Amino acid sequence: MMHFIEHIVLHTLEDTIHLIPFLFVVFFLLESIEHSFSHKTQSIIKAAGKAGPFLGGVLGALPQCGFSVMATNLFSGRVVTLGTLISVYLSTSDEMLAIMISHKVDPLTVFRILLVKTMIGIVAGFIIDALIRPSVDTEHIHDLCEEDHCDCEHSSPLKSAVHHTASIFLTIVLITLALNALIEAIGLEGIQTLVSRAGIFAPVLSTFVGLIPNCAASVVITELYLAGAITFGTALAGLLASSGVAWVILFRVNRHNMRENMQILTLLVIISILSGVFCNAMNVTF
Repeated sequence: MMHFIEHIVLHTLEDTIHLIPFLFVVFFLLESIEHSFSHKTQSIIKAAGKAGPFLGGVLGALPQCGFSVMATNLFSGRVVTLGTLISVYLSTSDEMLAIMISHKVDPLTVFRILLVKTMIGIVAGFIIDALIRPSVDTEHIHDLCEEDHCDCEHSSPLKSAVHHTASIFLTIVLITLALNALIEAIGLEGIQTLVSRAGIFAPVLSTFVGLIPNCAASVVITELYLAGAITFGTALAGLLASSGVAWVILFRVNRHNMRENMQILTLLVIISILSGVFCNAMNVTF
C-alpha cells in the first residue's frame, strides 16, 4: 500500500512540477499589467488580440501543456480572445511530440501531424472570433485578484504572482493525484482496449480520453496510433482535445462563468470529434 502511495505521489509531482514556471510567468504578467497599465499597453494588447488565433495555434503546438495553462489564465483575465483560447487548446501537443520523437517517427510525418493540428486550431479560432465578438479587456485582470483575496493592489506584482501560482498549483496537484490513483487502479490497458474496440465511435471515445487532464491521455492515444491500433482520425480527435490540465484550470480561475466554461468545453469536444470523423471518412493517414 505504501509503495502504491509513493508511486502515485512521485508520478503526480512529475506531471505537475514543470507547470510552476508557466503559472508564475503568466500571473506575473497579469499583475504587472494590473499595476502599470497604460493606454499604449492597452492598444498593443488589443492589436495583438486580432492575430491571437494564429499566434495561439503556432505557440500551442509546443510540447507540454504549459502554454495552454498560460492561455487559460490570460483568457480568464480577458487578455486574449475566446478564439485564441480554443486555438491553443486544439493545437497543444502535450506529450505527443516527445513520444513520437522517442519512437523515431519520420520528422516529416511529425511535422504534418503538428501542421494539421495547428491549422485546425487557427481556422477554428478565427471562425469563433468572427462569430463571437472578441472580448479583450484588461480590467478583468483585477477580478482574479479579488477572487483570491490576495490584496494585489497593495502588494508587489511578484508577491501577488507567487500567491496565485501557489493557489492554482495546489489545485492542479490535488486533481492530478486523484486521477493518477484512478488510472493506476484501472490500468492503461483498460483505456487502450476501449478506444481500439470502439469502431465508428472511436473518435468520440478518443476525444473524451483526450479530455483527461493528465499526460497519460496523450501518451496512450499516441502509442495506440503508432502501434496501428487506431486510425489517424481517431488519434487526431483525442489529441485535439488533449490540452492537459488547462480546462481544469479554466473552471478554477473562471469559476464565476460556469456557463461560459461549459460552452468552451463543448466547442472543444465538437471540433475534436468532427475533425476525427472527417479524417476517418476521408481515409486521411500519414
